[in-house]
Amino acid sequence: MTVDDNNPSGAEPRGSNPDPTTVVLVHGAWHGAWCWATLQAELDRRSIPSLAVDLPGHGVSTDPLGGLHDDAAALSAVLDRVTGATGPVVLVGHSYGGAVITQAASGRDDVAHLLYIAAFALANGESVLSCLGAMDRRDVALAAAMVPTDDGTATRLAPGAAAGALYGRCSAEAVHAALARIGPQSMASMTEEISGSPRREIDSTYIRCSEDRAVHPDHQAELADRCARRVDLDTDHSPFLSAVDATADVIEQIASAS
Repeated sequence: MTVDDNNPSGAEPRGSNPDPTTVVLVHGAWHGAWCWATLQAELDRRSIPSLAVDLPGHGVSTDPLGGLHDDAAALSAVLDRVTGATGPVVLVGHSYGGAVITQAASGRDDVAHLLYIAAFALANGESVLSCLGAMDRRDVALAAAMVPTDDGTATRLAPGAAAGALYGRCSAEAVHAALARIGPQSMASMTEEISGSPRREIDSTYIRCSEDRAVHPDHQAELADRCARRVDLDTDHSPFLSAVDATADVIEQIASAS
């Protein structure tokens, strides 16, 4: 794993490829495709094609909430359609979305790069919770924001606590809009194990957020060690809202070289 402050993705300089690869964006827990809108607008400005996915039961999806395997299967179905028309993609996962892209990318040859944003770059046989359980304990504000549903099959976020845990560097307007959209997250998504190790065959980059209060930066550093390279951003858990230009810079370098 290497960190290059001048060229953090290890990719070619901007503009080296006139036809950047399509970027597929996968949201984290409690969120939906809506969370990528600001970043997508910046990617549009840079002529980088992107697609944001609603996992089952999130955003405008009418499917029921599922577990990690359901989410990965839904993403795989999207990739089948996208890559059939465009060729290989850059797959981006935020937070829990890192587990989803890892599972979905296993055994595929149409993913050019895996980009993890404060995300769970899981190893074969791990779940989100087993991965965290194997690391030294770190307290994060997100823990206080999680509230189980009445039937115990999912969690919701208390808006007041979620604001500081997820969006500490974001504008008040962005926080207000995000809190109005977050929804429940299944417990199965946190306990189901992944199969496969796609990072053995697919290049990977990790964006570590140093002021994160949802996934501790120390844990992110351990997860980043599983990837080919690491980029550090001085921001919160949601750089797609709080550090849009810097996040787009990393994506642009990767997409232009893929």
